[in-house]
Amino acid sequence: MVAFPDIDPVLLPADGRFGCGPSVVRIDQLEALFTPLLMGTSHRAAPVRSVVASLKEGLRTLLNIPDGYEVVLGNGGASAFWDAACACLISSRAAFGSWGAFGAKFATSAERAPHLAAPLIDEAVAGSLVTLAPRSAAEGVEGVDAYAYPHNETSTGVTSPVYRVDAPGALTLVDATSIAGAAPVDLTQVDAYYFSLQKAIGSDGGLWVAILSPAAIERARAIEAAPGGRWIPQFLSLSAAIDNSRKDQTLNTPALATIIMAQRQVAWLNELGGMEAVSAHCAQASSLIYDWAIAHPALYPFVAEEAWRSPVTATIEINADVKASDLAAHLRAHGIVDIGAYRGVGANQLRIGTWPSVQIGDVEALLECIDYCLERVL
Repeated sequence: MVAFPDIDPVLLPADGRFGCGPSVVRIDQLEALFTPLLMGTSHRAAPVRSVVASLKEGLRTLLNIPDGYEVVLGNGGASAFWDAACACLISSRAAFGSWGAFGAKFATSAERAPHLAAPLIDEAVAGSLVTLAPRSAAEGVEGVDAYAYPHNETSTGVTSPVYRVDAPGALTLVDATSIAGAAPVDLTQVDAYYFSLQKAIGSDGGLWVAILSPAAIERARAIEAAPGGRWIPQFLSLSAAIDNSRKDQTLNTPALATIIMAQRQVAWLNELGGMEAVSAHCAQASSLIYDWAIAHPALYPFVAEEAWRSPVTATIEINADVKASDLAAHLRAHGIVDIGAYRGVGANQLRIGTWPSVQIGDVEALLECIDYCLERVL
């Protein structure tokens, strides 16, 4: 193992949290938990329901949600939403775009669902992506009624354009877990734009949010009401989630802290100037990292295509005799945490979160600390 130098404390960022989820939780959000009559009270009573209503309205403003689309909340995180979608949004068969761990996991959920036909999976190597195209009976493909892909693949740092697959009657389902609230999106192009709250929204885990189109709501209602249809556990019922969300509550007791902190964060993002300001901040922070890596003799961006580089999860390869995992461990010992690669992605990689709550000055300090270490061992 390379003997990295101690880092002068004056170089360290004020906040050393750069993980790609969970992400930075601001002090203001934590203080909101002490608001009287919220924590430890009924989620079906007015004080908590008012917070849920405010969160929904804030997301409607931040994401510019079209008329007719609904903000729906459920327990369990985006991983639970994959199962809910397999139960309530895919009628027969789905096609998936998979270029990383999370696109693949949704496809695996569909593959395991006994009531669905085998999914079609278009794959790309880590660091790149594919664009889904309509499938038809003329190609010998039957029954594809949903198309799914990630907006931002958290594991690889690849961002996809958001587009509707032009297939009559089919739904477009987009995993926005690690980018919702950090980059603009035209939601008319999708039927379900779903995410957890512990990334750009900067809250804790335990809930999913889905922006559902009228077509998605109609599909869920039809599947769940079909005579002699599939058995759907109430926990996975989108109809139940829709009905409860219209009342500003969830099916069962949610993680109230997650909701309270998410509401405070979304309000803050709108106060900053909304999506225009927030997306500019994330783009600036990530560009600092990509430009630094391109100029560095021992580094390069993992995602070769500039247009695909994520504004919120920057993945950087080290092409020198320095193990990225050792460097990440050394930085962790100095209070800079969670910048290791995702479970074996890349050859020798660092992965850095540049969320709305990550300050530009802290990103600059992080890069200076990495330079300080590399300059003394290379």
